[in-house]
Amino acid sequence: MKNLLAVDWGSSTLRGARIDAGGKVRAQRSFERGILSVAPGEFPSVFDACFGDWMDADTFCLMSGMVGSKQGWLEAPYCSCPAGFDEVAAGLAWVDPGRVAIVPGLSCEHDGPPGVAGLQSIPDVMRGEETQILGALQLLGLDQGLVVLPGTHSKWARVKAGRVESFSTFMTGEFFALLRQHSILSRTLPAGDAGFDAVAFEQGVALALRGESLLHSAFGVRTLSLFERLPAAALSSHLSGLLIGEELRGRSWQGAAEVIIVGAEALSLRYQCALALQSVPAQRLGPEATWAGLWAIANRNFPD
Repeated sequence: MKNLLAVDWGSSTLRGARIDAGGKVRAQRSFERGILSVAPGEFPSVFDACFGDWMDADTFCLMSGMVGSKQGWLEAPYCSCPAGFDEVAAGLAWVDPGRVAIVPGLSCEHDGPPGVAGLQSIPDVMRGEETQILGALQLLGLDQGLVVLPGTHSKWARVKAGRVESFSTFMTGEFFALLRQHSILSRTLPAGDAGFDAVAFEQGVALALRGESLLHSAFGVRTLSLFERLPAAALSSHLSGLLIGEELRGRSWQGAAEVIIVGAEALSLRYQCALALQSVPAQRLGPEATWAGLWAIANRNFPD
């Protein structure tokens, strides 16, 4: 196989890795040029400015993430679950045939409320996470598992026989930002990053796992400050615990020996801590999962 330029092009960031024919990452780059900063028609010029010197005759490029959305360079249709390496590799959207392609996202359907017309099922989608999931399993030598990808929109995916069977999206990170910046809590929480308070975080997780309504417990962040039950520096961690605990509440761990967490280190550590409160073991992977996934998908299309 030729060398691979693996690109993770999301809403806010653009990352790339140069991977040799043996699958080893030789160099990496990162830019604050997510798709939201790129005007229509400017994707080729941004790509060339960031990675043009890596695109020689012995290199092809595979991209994943929001670059394949309607707002991206070229829309890559979703693959319906269950889907694995073969289905994803067969669904590539070609920007430059034989040279540059975009990985499709995944879609699945959840049961809707019974008896409600038009809502027999509710769709869910992901872009970019499918590559991380498949890459994580590749790195760990697994063909099944329960994978969580924390972030603005956290994803939980069940994989069987090397294929993503189903997944669910939770707006945990976005809710945190909205409450942090645009609610009454914004006047209570410290303006800057106060650091992680493990005790306050675990208290928030425990409160959420108890089944307390988030609409009620979130207001408690304000009152705990008013009555000086928690110091100001601990409030953000407590709120984070409430939201992540709400995400975990009601999840089934049946058939999962452990949870695989794929994401940024600081946030992944919080999820690992929250899972530990439920006696659920977990292991963490980072950006290497994306590169492993793109390289494995590329092998299906460019084996020689």
